[in-house]
Amino acid sequence: MRILITNDDGINAPGLKVLHAIAAAIAGDGGEVWTVAPAFEQSGVGHCISYTHPTLVSELETRRWAAEGSPADCVLAAMHDILPSPPDLVLSGVNRGNNAAENVLYSGTIGAAMEGALQGRRAIALSQFYGPGNRDGGDGFDAARVWGERVVRTLLDADLWGDEDGYRTFYNVNFPPVPGDAVKGMKAAAQGFRHGDGFKVEPVISPSGRRFQWTRGADQQRPTQPGTDAAVNLDGWISVTPLVADLTDRATLGELADRLS
Repeated sequence: MRILITNDDGINAPGLKVLHAIAAAIAGDGGEVWTVAPAFEQSGVGHCISYTHPTLVSELETRRWAAEGSPADCVLAAMHDILPSPPDLVLSGVNRGNNAAENVLYSGTIGAAMEGALQGRRAIALSQFYGPGNRDGGDGFDAARVWGERVVRTLLDADLWGDEDGYRTFYNVNFPPVPGDAVKGMKAAAQGFRHGDGFKVEPVISPSGRRFQWTRGADQQRPTQPGTDAAVNLDGWISVTPLVADLTDRATLGELADRLS
């Protein structure tokens, strides 16, 4: 099996090393793991692609490349330039921090997996939730390290990737903010929504009088609706969420059609 790995935290991120170990176990002795990841951190860029300027790519060592672009750029570079043939599987992560709830819409980790699916490949995004149970001391990626291979194998065995003639299904996996031996297991969970303040900006005036802004996120320890991704994560479970790039609000589509007619 040929596996492509990427992320949005950058080529030197510790989570990418965790992902490489997971991918190597899945690929096996006869397989290949290729890394094409951003040269610099690209958190929060979503599914951005560098449409108006070229992307510099550099080979760092055998099957390890850095691209001065977004995670989606990395997938495109791998698919259409770097790899000798398309990968059998695209893995994105392991992100430092959760990509549950509304974070899904901002995440470059998710954006890379989405691009893999749009290119017709099986794709999984993996993220490690951080909180009091794993943030202070020890290995923050322990849950992902212990459970990552099992989760990926489970999804490969399930073989649920959607319609090949339409938008392909890809998966969003979030490991809970606890050590690996405290993980309760895996749960299929819908994308949730954190009620209250979302992302916002805080203005700051520099010593030179110029105005800057810092972007701040919402409270990541706030649970989403019961049974949805962040809620099950905060309860110690791995959330596994099937996603598609089709953003149509089908619950409203029929009523809208009636009103427009």
